[in-house]
Amino acid sequence: MFEKPTLADLRQAAITLGMSPSDDYLANALKIVGPLGDAYAALDAVPDELPALTRPRDGFHRPSPAGNPHGAWYVTTTIKTRPDGRLAGKRIALKDNVCLAGVPMMVGAKLLEGCVPEVDATIVTRILDAGGEIAGKAVCEYYCVSGGSHTSESGPVHNPRKRGYSAGGSSSGSAALVAAGDVDMAIGGDQAGSIRIPASFCGIVGLKPTYGLVPYTGIAPLEITLDVAGPMTATVADNALLLEVIAGPDGLDSRQRDVKLGRYVEALDGGAKGLRVGVLTEGFGHPNSEPDVDAKVRAAAERFAKLGATVNEISVPQHALGFPVWAGIRNDSCPITLLETSGAGLAHEGLYVPALQEAAARWRGRADEFADTLKISVLMGTYTLGRYGGRFYAKAQNLRRRLRAAYDAALASCDLLLLPATAMKAQPIPAKDAGPIEITRRSWEAIRNTCPFNVTGHPAISIPCGIEDERPVGLMLVGRHWDEATIYRAAAAFERSDDWKKM
Repeated sequence: MFEKPTLADLRQAAITLGMSPSDDYLANALKIVGPLGDAYAALDAVPDELPALTRPRDGFHRPSPAGNPHGAWYVTTTIKTRPDGRLAGKRIALKDNVCLAGVPMMVGAKLLEGCVPEVDATIVTRILDAGGEIAGKAVCEYYCVSGGSHTSESGPVHNPRKRGYSAGGSSSGSAALVAAGDVDMAIGGDQAGSIRIPASFCGIVGLKPTYGLVPYTGIAPLEITLDVAGPMTATVADNALLLEVIAGPDGLDSRQRDVKLGRYVEALDGGAKGLRVGVLTEGFGHPNSEPDVDAKVRAAAERFAKLGATVNEISVPQHALGFPVWAGIRNDSCPITLLETSGAGLAHEGLYVPALQEAAARWRGRADEFADTLKISVLMGTYTLGRYGGRFYAKAQNLRRRLRAAYDAALASCDLLLLPATAMKAQPIPAKDAGPIEITRRSWEAIRNTCPFNVTGHPAISIPCGIEDERPVGLMLVGRHWDEATIYRAAAAFERSDDWKKM
């Protein structure tokens, strides 16, 4: 219930803002804000505007360790509303930042334990309407701030291909469940590579769609201008199918502007002949690149040539700008979106989830509980905002146009860019007693090739193109905005060319 401020409350607010008003001034301020307080009280008395829940729930189950060998499930469910439809017979896992009404979520953080959303995300409604079965919530990393699979409060998610190694993050459980064959499909979220990194590490197919193609309504945000949700599957065909079901405007998400839908399933039989593929020079040879990863991705490029594509080397020097621009945007927004606005953000229209905001607001007085990845991010973001007043967030937002234009220019001379999804294969999960340097290094080491395309909004897919030491290698294909169909056309042709485990 809303409580009007007292004189002491306004004094504390003034101290927080660095003001030194007199008692007389604050007494006058208290009178002035009286009508505003009445407005807040009136707002508090009106029922919230939330979508009605019309689909039944049969509860949920916390799996035992024996039933959760990879640590990938948060909770399991069996939610299905029709026996037919395009997704009939498909079991789908949701990343645990996706709202599923009546089922708990914790986004990898103990402080959210017990949060039960009142609403379904738009993509949940679409999956159920298409006959899919929601099989449960997949573990995700602490507040989704990790490209590794070791930061969730529920414990590490193990790579099904090689136990003890990272499944990637932050959609760690989603990738592991698909790779293990526990589900046919999963939903992931991607703000720096969180679909493509786990897809690469686990040897599955993961697509980050064009920014705005898939509605983000009812999904916990990380940074409003980077948030993307997308499909994670064992095959390219299933990936295209799931995207067709979940894509398109929902009338709620302000991220969705001038959305252009494609015929993704129809594109699967187009073949690679005639496609122009640009091998992105700057995507290879990073300081932490593994030679076998670069070699297998270049071999994949040669395979495209044999399939009839025109393959040429292409340089985009601005690719190196991707990480600094991404860092300025994500890091400065982190303490605002995740902390000050209780995980909801500001200045965007859409559906706000009261239960999630109330749970996220518990962080005050509990910040020492944060995973190291979140601690470091909010420490740095709080410093840069306080010292520079958002200057670098603003500069990064301006520079993203330059980066987007550079990739657009490259994609004017070719249909797709080709590069490693991650510079390395899955790395060992840090030990329980690992320090913050090891925890954060394993969390952020894999994002150099993925995060630039979160900045620019281009669609990008990771598909497996080989395996060494039981650890898959991921190939990334990047396309023009709204041209997921060409990505699927090429990915399907590559997938049909041979068993990726033999490449």
